[in-house]
Amino acid sequence: MEELKGYIDHITYQTEDGYTVMTVASADGSNTAVGYARDYGTGETVVLEGDWVEHSIYGKQFKFTAIRAVPPSDRISMIRYLGSGAVKGIGEKMAVRIVDRFGDDTFRIMEEEPERLAEIKGISVRMAQELAGQLAGKRDRRNAFVWLQQFGISLTIADRIYEIYGNDLYNVIKNNPYKLAEDVPAVGFKKADAIAVKAGISMDSEYRICSAVIYELGALSSEGHCFYPMDGLCTRLAQMLALDEDLIRQQLPPMAADHRIELKYGPEGARVYSAGFYRAEKYCADRLIGLRDSFGGGDPGNDDWIPALEKDLGLELDKLQSEAVSLSDRSGVLILSGGPGTGKTTTINAIIRRLEDQDLTFLLAAPTGRAAKRMYEATGHEAKTIHRLLEMGASGDDMFYERNEDEPLEADCVIIDEMSMVDIWLLKALLAAISPGCRLIMVGDVDQLPSVGPGQVLRDIMDSGEFSVVRLQRIFRQSGDSHIVENAHKINRGEHIDLANKYEDFFLLEKDRAEVIQEYLVRLISDVLPRKLGVTAGEIQVMTPMRKGVLGVEGLNAMLQERLNPAGDEKAEVSYGDRVFRCGDKVMQIRNDYQLEWEITGDHNIVLMSGMGVFNGDVGVIRQINSYLKLAEVVFDDGRTVYYPFGQLDELELAYAVTIHKSQGSEYPLVILPILSGPEMLLSRNLLYTAVTRAKRCVIMIGSGDRIQQMIDNDHVQHRYTSLCERIKEAAGGMADGV
Repeated sequence: MEELKGYIDHITYQTEDGYTVMTVASADGSNTAVGYARDYGTGETVVLEGDWVEHSIYGKQFKFTAIRAVPPSDRISMIRYLGSGAVKGIGEKMAVRIVDRFGDDTFRIMEEEPERLAEIKGISVRMAQELAGQLAGKRDRRNAFVWLQQFGISLTIADRIYEIYGNDLYNVIKNNPYKLAEDVPAVGFKKADAIAVKAGISMDSEYRICSAVIYELGALSSEGHCFYPMDGLCTRLAQMLALDEDLIRQQLPPMAADHRIELKYGPEGARVYSAGFYRAEKYCADRLIGLRDSFGGGDPGNDDWIPALEKDLGLELDKLQSEAVSLSDRSGVLILSGGPGTGKTTTINAIIRRLEDQDLTFLLAAPTGRAAKRMYEATGHEAKTIHRLLEMGASGDDMFYERNEDEPLEADCVIIDEMSMVDIWLLKALLAAISPGCRLIMVGDVDQLPSVGPGQVLRDIMDSGEFSVVRLQRIFRQSGDSHIVENAHKINRGEHIDLANKYEDFFLLEKDRAEVIQEYLVRLISDVLPRKLGVTAGEIQVMTPMRKGVLGVEGLNAMLQERLNPAGDEKAEVSYGDRVFRCGDKVMQIRNDYQLEWEITGDHNIVLMSGMGVFNGDVGVIRQINSYLKLAEVVFDDGRTVYYPFGQLDELELAYAVTIHKSQGSEYPLVILPILSGPEMLLSRNLLYTAVTRAKRCVIMIGSGDRIQQMIDNDHVQHRYTSLCERIKEAAGGMADGV
């Protein structure tokens, strides 16, 4: 690691979180330096620690990982700094007066005897006090940054720690550094644990154990679990912390008493829930049973209206579709499940027509913008995302819904599509807004991958046996019309598919090298498919099981961006850390942000609709990058436009390729699946089934046919610890199987 000392001559670019491109004038001349340097400005003398690197576009740069300010050591440097605007209220002429008056003692005077600044003509006592406050604030922040660096804390994280704690950060780190893991989003348990070791915290500290419990339960919930068996949790934590299991077990009851976790005991042992999960499942169960029992439906034996409905629609419903439409007429809660091509859309349209015939009001929604758009296209009726339906709002970092128990949705029936994507928290919010007497119809494919968030809502509701369920089975789109549908059902049944024939809408390109697969991807997207099928590159989605590796999302996106949307003098781009975003890039939002504002515009840029909230998995295209305003304009697939400040570009990633998990709820004209190798747990039947069912017009697989058949044979489904099914049985008055 090398050092570069000089003064900041010019700041070329700086994001809100402090990532900076600047020119540093040193004894060797002017140099470009890049790194995090929030609160450092033009004219300051600094020492940077880092390494010289060669950027492919911008040439030689000093990439620094640490920065500290040092007092200017000569008259010119002192005047340059004070006159740069770094200290508000001091201009160039005033800087000359101050330095001429105090000489080499200038900065000591300003820090230790700031009242003496009033000796300078033009500076009052009050102004001297204000200048001293500015310098003290800068000094405190920088001293904190320097102190935090001994714990291996980066400048970016140090800045966030200081924003939250101020000068109290010293007490936090000396007494309980694990509090950082709870309060600072960028600091997880492992980072806090490393800091604690350097701060001398005991390995068996209760702070350490309790923080590890919260961390591990959070990690497990990100894998879909709503609880975890106590024995298994203690074993995992004992291995992670290198402690005896009994020490961990002893901390759990006090944590439950403080409502940091919830413990529930039953015949099979104790369960540990993250705070709120147990109550969320119980709330959902009570609301669902309440909706079921409060609905006064039609006559169970009177379906005489169905023939007239069929005549009105100009079609004939099969037995299961008729049953679903009939049950919708007399059930407070109905689940309609089925794979691709089984007639779910036809059934939904029949249910809607029945509601219209009865002059009943209804609302349609889905978890994502793409799914809501498809629902609108299939039914001809307005469909919203569930978040928009519930009128989501935000205050600071807190998210809330305007539609709730006090302000419920006004409708006789609510129909939700793609229910397999709904997690326990979104279900809770939805059920809170549905009044007793309103029907709830949930539509989805239970064989799809479960939700990204915790729970397996659709499966648990179906498995409870307490609600009307219709599972459509007949394939209406025949194999001659769609090999996608035919093969999807074969995959779901565990049957091998025909990979020898290259059907127009479903085929394999057998390749055994990742580099060759990459080349074929580029050729297909940039030339072959647009030329032969008349599609745009934006209508083609590459989907892969993995994030890492040559054929993972990260590797493919870097390669596809370089080949499909290369840098150019006429093309604006912006760097954020190691990422580069360009106009025309396909991007995805990678976490929920309830504060981001969006708008939908019409002709002449008239705003037709606006709101707040962009969600994990939303996909769009960068339409404009404005370096002056430091904004990137992204237009999402459902028509929403969002302006991202450069400091929030960490919420986006390239989306030329996405994981199959992230594709849930979406439908693409063409899907390309590169499949060669990977972890067995990822290369499973339901993952392949989910991928294939995302395609509307064509599926192209590139890679190993043997590996694809092995995926079909691998019926492993990752078990999720959830108890919604049990809570539903309890709410219904039956015997629960567990706690």
